[in-house]
Amino acid sequence: MVATGMAVAGGARARALRPLFGCGHRARSAVAATQAGPRGLVYEQHGEPAQVLHLKDIDLAKLGDSGVRVKMIAAPINPSDINMIQGTYAILAGLPAVGGNEGVGQVMDTGNCVTALKPGDWVIPADAGLGTWRTEAVFDEKTLLKIPSDIPLTCAATLGVNPCTAYRMLSDFEILDPGESVIQNAANSGVGQAVVQIAAAKGIKTINIVRDRPNLQDLTDRLKSLGADYVITEEMLRKPEMKELFKEIPKPSLALNGVGGKSATELMRHLRHSGTMVTYGGMSKQPVTVPVSALIFKDIKLCGFWMTQWKRANSQNKEKLETMIADLCSLIRKGQLVAPMCQEVPLLDFQAALKVSLEPYVSVKQILRM
Repeated sequence: MVATGMAVAGGARARALRPLFGCGHRARSAVAATQAGPRGLVYEQHGEPAQVLHLKDIDLAKLGDSGVRVKMIAAPINPSDINMIQGTYAILAGLPAVGGNEGVGQVMDTGNCVTALKPGDWVIPADAGLGTWRTEAVFDEKTLLKIPSDIPLTCAATLGVNPCTAYRMLSDFEILDPGESVIQNAANSGVGQAVVQIAAAKGIKTINIVRDRPNLQDLTDRLKSLGADYVITEEMLRKPEMKELFKEIPKPSLALNGVGGKSATELMRHLRHSGTMVTYGGMSKQPVTVPVSALIFKDIKLCGFWMTQWKRANSQNKEKLETMIADLCSLIRKGQLVAPMCQEVPLLDFQAALKVSLEPYVSVKQILRM
């Protein structure tokens, strides 16, 4: 049997006036425990997900003082989830582990000292590595973030990684005024689609680079429906006609690179003087090659960004994270930010969802429903 939650120790923040022993109120419960026991997608060794993931009965950690029992509702399959299971990601969970870094759940019970959450609240992970591909878990209060329950379920399930990455990259590296432009590759990815929408809401133009594919027109129409200004292929990016584009809009001061290799080099070519390229992914598995002239004569700045690192660096300032989530939820309510195209798949059918997630040119995110 596999323990599902983090061990929950005492010492969590209690109410200001509490008895000397205990925290002054009983654990609360939204509903009686379900008859079916908790289950999760567990891997005991690293490898290809289809081979090492198994749906198993799992144990719940004790609620304790600061524990929160969460019924998971939905969780997406992201590239980072796959990489963690393969053993190639920057952080790896201790084995055996439950897969999944993102998702949304509903609070069922809380420990004696939990004050920020109550039964019925929707929550998402505040950090990576919790293991969200499961029906139920007990997590420590500080590893969860409350979100509003009036946003669409697919938006909630996919809120904590891609939209947050897009939000931070558009906010933290260059001051972008309305009418200015951003160029990005991997524009059809979850991050890319969020960049398009958040930038459009701010009045910022986007130049979106995608790989050529059989359904290119469908993809172009989809991105433009989200607010993309220009959608071009990587082959078009290398042509002289690009000069005509920059007669219509200013050259970008910010480039967002999720691919690496030649694609990243081409992004740099189109940056304005003293612009910044932020690398957040490497889908091509090729290194970023930087022309010396870009560094010396154009004064291009190269930065990296990893949402997990940002969350951990700001773990003592949860207000900054909560403000970002509130801003994103506001965009969602206004219809200015929607989830990527999703397909909901029952947890039992996880093998089919994994297969689709690993196919090339897939723009439909697989969402596991618990």
